[in-house]
Amino acid sequence: QVQLVESGGGSVPAGGSLRLSCAASRYTYSTDYMGWFRQAPGKEREGVACVRPRTFYTYYADSVKGRFTISQDNSKNTVWLQIDSLKPEDTAIYYCAAAKTSCAWGDFTYWGQGTQVTVSS
Repeated sequence: QVQLVESGGGSVPAGGSLRLSCAASRYTYSTDYMGWFRQAPGKEREGVACVRPRTFYTYYADSVKGRFTISQDNSKNTVWLQIDSLKPEDTAIYYCAAAKTSCAWGDFTYWGQGTQVTVSS
């Protein structure tokens, strides 16, 4: 079993930045891929970024390329999501997740509790 704990959410004005953190209880084959998802009010959850800690491979949804950056510290079992130039439409609950096999959004099986990001206009 893997526990994922997110932190770093908050309320920020449009144009600001946030860095979200995800601490994994351990890295195993179940956490070969680490991802960030978000769910806005009334919308389906969407994947935004993924990283494979062992190889530093990254993948981003087209909607966030250029503003979101996923990074990691393998020594701390931690993954970050840097969000720049925040927009009101970025308001959502952001979830950290882990997958065994790929960055395909449907492969993620472990989930954190989520952290709220609210962007004011």
